[in-house]
Amino acid sequence: MAIFGHNFNPCNHMPAMSSDWLGGYWVHWGVFVVIILVFVLAMVMGFIYLERRGIGRFQVRLGPNRVGPFGLLQPVADAIKILVKEDILPTKRDKLVYWLAPVVAFVPALMIFAVMPFQDGALLADLNVGILYVVAISSVSVVGVFMAGWGSNNKYSLIGAIRTVAQEVSYAIPLGLSIIGVVLIAGSMSMTRIVEAQDIPFILLQPLGFLVYFLAASAEISRTPFDLLEAESEIVAGYHTEYSGMKFGLFYLAEYTEVLAISAIITVLFLGGWRGPLLPPFLWFLIKVLMVFSLIFWVRSTVPRLRIDQVMAFAWKCLLPLALINLLITGIQVLIWAEAFPFMVIFLNLAITALLVVLWSKFFRLGGGKVEV
Repeated sequence: MAIFGHNFNPCNHMPAMSSDWLGGYWVHWGVFVVIILVFVLAMVMGFIYLERRGIGRFQVRLGPNRVGPFGLLQPVADAIKILVKEDILPTKRDKLVYWLAPVVAFVPALMIFAVMPFQDGALLADLNVGILYVVAISSVSVVGVFMAGWGSNNKYSLIGAIRTVAQEVSYAIPLGLSIIGVVLIAGSMSMTRIVEAQDIPFILLQPLGFLVYFLAASAEISRTPFDLLEAESEIVAGYHTEYSGMKFGLFYLAEYTEVLAISAIITVLFLGGWRGPLLPPFLWFLIKVLMVFSLIFWVRSTVPRLRIDQVMAFAWKCLLPLALINLLITGIQVLIWAEAFPFMVIFLNLAITALLVVLWSKFFRLGGGKVEV
């Protein structure tokens, strides 16, 4: 990223220990961290507005349209309301666990952006195991979920936390397997190298991998139709039932930060990241992130919520086998075409994806994936 007129990557500019070390190296790091924070918070506020406005259109009703022109200041009004709202605390809570849970849930989602390449050279740390870091750090947020359920000393919260943990652990397996196909083709786990390897966007070479990752990631962040933590008729509001005020706001912020992170990861892994003609690289990255987010809230506004048994069956009996098949096919293709994939592989992989989706849906319809309740 151009900072003060030059490209800067802190990991490539480790200065020798000298008198100006604190005033140079750490200032650059601090500036980049502030840029990431501002970007994430601004995008989250934009996502909240776009989703509420977009779902209103999908459901033939008005979205936010009172606070500011076209309701643009509604997210600001919501933030102010949360900040001044009374903080109600359960009497028998586990104080330390209860207070730490929102922080543990939010911080990992924010840390993902440390290795996110917004354009060539514009990232905080270009790790050679960047995607492995993303998978590892994103799994920490589930600890915050369980802490919230346990620390609240509420049966509904605990049931919601256990349900969410089971869901996230189950979907983490196909999610990780779907990423391996991209790593095999790119030959690197560096987020920057993965983008640079996409002369052809990997969504065309890995359509099945993209489908598995998109669905598994939606379940990981508990977006509709996988939002069982918000099944009010069963568990009130899930693991954050006993949270109010800014603590609830942190959980809400974490949810949308995770949506932004997933949209950015899909952009990097499957859509070519910042690459594109004519427009500035960062603008291409932003456009692709918004496209993925639009798809996420499109699904949310149209697909009904699944039952908990259906959610778990979908992970183990559908996504996991499809992820393994995709990994097998990708490994074979990488062995056959070690240098570069021919153009016809795109049509072959699209046909394989369509065939597998149809066969698996028929398998479930005939009762092969039925779960007795």
